[in-house]
Formats: sequence, C-alpha cells, structure tokens
Amino acid sequence: MKSAIVAINEDPRIDAYREALRAMRQGRYLHELDTGRPDALGALGEEIKALADHLDWHLTHAGKLHEIADNVVGGLLLDDVLDRIFESFQSVIPYNRIGCAMLSEDGRTVRSCWVRADFDDIRLGNGFSARTEGSSLAQIIATGQPRIINDLEKYLADHPASHATRLMVAEGIRSSLTCPLVSKGRPIGFLFFSSIEPCAYESAHQGIFLRIAAQMSALIEKGRLYQQIVELNQRLTVEQAELQQLATRDALTGVLNRRGILDQLDAAFARARRARGRLALILIDVDHFKAVNDHHGHAVGDAVLQEIAHRIDRDLRQYNHLGRLGGEEFLVVLSDEDSVHADAIAERLRERVATRPVVSGDSDIRVTISAGVVQAVDPGAAGNFETLIAVADKALYDAKNEGRNRVSLRVVGERAN
Repeated sequence: MKSAIVAINEDPRIDAYREALRAMRQGRYLHELDTGRPDALGALGEEIKALADHLDWHLTHAGKLHEIADNVVGGLLLDDVLDRIFESFQSVIPYNRIGCAMLSEDGRTVRSCWVRADFDDIRLGNGFSARTEGSSLAQIIATGQPRIINDLEKYLADHPASHATRLMVAEGIRSSLTCPLVSKGRPIGFLFFSSIEPCAYESAHQGIFLRIAAQMSALIEKGRLYQQIVELNQRLTVEQAELQQLATRDALTGVLNRRGILDQLDAAFARARRARGRLALILIDVDHFKAVNDHHGHAVGDAVLQEIAHRIDRDLRQYNHLGRLGGEEFLVVLSDEDSVHADAIAERLRERVATRPVVSGDSDIRVTISAGVVQAVDPGAAGNFETLIAVADKALYDAKNEGRNRVSLRVVGERAN
C-alpha cells in the first residue's frame, strides 16, 4: 500500500497533467500527452486530452461565429437580442409570446432555452423537452419551411398526444408560427411566435420570420457555444481540483503529502521572515510502528496511520497544517500565533494519540508518538526551512533516545524578552 501511494505521488504524469492544464489556461492545447499505462491516472489523462481537443475545436469555431454575430447584431448576447425582438417586432408580427428551443446534438430531442410572454401564466417554460422523431417539428426540419397553425384548439383535438400544444392552449395561446433555426446548413433549433388570437398569422409573416430566424441562427449557435465553453471551463476546474488533490494530498490519510506540506512550510517560512515573526514545526514519528506492521499486518498498520492522522488533524486549528512526510512520519507547521505554544501543542497531540487505543477489527492497538519541536524565534537565523526540519529531526531523535512517547524542544534564534 505504501509503495502504491509513493508511486502515485511521484508519478511523472502528475507534472505532465499540471503543465497541460496550465497551457490550456494560456490558450495552448497540448494534444500530445503521454498518459502512460491504463490506470486511474491514465484515464484522467485521456479525459484531459479529450477536453483539450474539445476546447480547441469550440474556441476555433467560436471565433468564426463571433465575426458573423457582430455583423448581425453588433455583438449583443442571445437573451438581449431575443428581448429586443420581443419588444420591437409586434408592429410587424402579432404575438403574445416568443420562445426559443434548441435541438440536441443528435437531433432527437428539442429543449426550450428561452421564453417570454406578456402574460404571467407560462406553462411551457425553460427546460421543457420533447422528442422530435415522429413529431410535427421533424417535418419543419425536413422542409426547412415555417409552419403556421391558426387554430391550436382544433390542432390539439386532431393531435391529442401533443403535450406541448396542450400546455400552450392552457396558457390561452390560439395561433402559432414556427420556423427552423439553421446554421451552416444544419438545423439547430426553432423560434416560436405565439398569439392568443386565432388566425393571427398569414403567409406574409413567414418571409419576415425566416429573415429574423436567419439572423438569429448564428447568434444562437454562438450563445450555445459560449455556454458549452462555460460548462467545459467548470469541468476543467473540477479536473484541476482533482489533479491538485492528487498532487498535494496523501492518498492513505487524506492529509497533505510530502510535497504539499513542504509547500506550506516554504510559504510560512517566507512570511515569517518578511514579518519578522515566529515559526514552529512539530516533527512526529509513530513509536515502534514496524512492530505494528509485523504483528498485525500492513492493512492494520495503514488503519493506525489513518487514525493517528485523523486525531492530530482534528486537534489542530484550521490555519495550522499537517502533512505526511512519508512512512510513519508527520510534520505540523504552526502559525505565528501558535508557535509560542508549540511544545504544549505537541504534548497535547501526544496525549490525544496515547490516551486510547486504535481499534482495528477485533484488535485494540495501543500506539504512541514521539515529537521533535523546533521554535524559530528568528526564522532568518535558520537560513532556510530545511535547516528547521533538520533541527526538528534532532529534537525527535532526543525524544526517541529518552524513551519515546515524549516531546523534545529545540529553539532557533534569540528568545524574545
């Protein structure tokens, strides 16, 4: 188990993935990414490659669509344009309601994405979806021509299975004018003009509607593309968080791994030097841990490490940091405020571990820890944080040499008066 954890933490693919994500943030897409063997990390790498391809394709096409959209609507967003149409076109086409729906990628379903009416009781709202196969919308897609229904009540009587028509009739709608939205020769959705008046639409309205729809198609496609990019960015954020978790968290105990805790120490050391503050470390080692593994097995040993990490982490304040350096060794980085109480904190942690046994199956395993504490009253006197770790290690050796299950303190720099 321990070797597997070390392998994950040291896997060179982690750095490659981090570089790929960093490149994507800068607008560069690394399509050639070595994902290695087909394990969990390899699967994550394949997802990152797929995401890079997807973003590259969409961003390339977004640039082309942006030029078209600028010529059509001066850069207005989808909702803005639809709102302006609703507010401006009643002198040309009669309506009480306008709706916009988009086809799925495979064209089998259509989903409402925008609706606005001059009445409150909207029943066919955003999110409504229906299958296109076998529906009247499929005929509109096939012909590319608008459809007028000037008596929706009669249409519903002839097509009682049409749930969308039933909802519109319940809203008070009596006439509808529907036109396909087509982008680059591909149907992408529909615009719906609806009126509470029967026989509201004439064939003359079709040409006007087609011109509006032609202008709208490019913008709607761009709007949908931008939405996909937003969703992809959200997915990328999740992927980055997962990679960060893999890169900085210990897979067994859940606390920071060696890389993560040393990063925290590096930052804390730099802050302490700048602010001329204090810094303290607690280096912890589980006493006789080899004997635990030898007598109970590595699975129980892992459970012991998990429980010890949990007890220590739960006892620390949020702005202190705990990490596993490797094996049975842990490091605590204390804030400036808590550094003056470093030895007392270490003693409290020792008691938390020693007070009650670790229960694993039918076994009650009594374990203790030894702790080496270094208080850096003047961190600058240490030169670098590696020196502080070395001092803490000497203090830990003292605690072990004095019989284990104890705390040993060393101080770096002049004591404050």
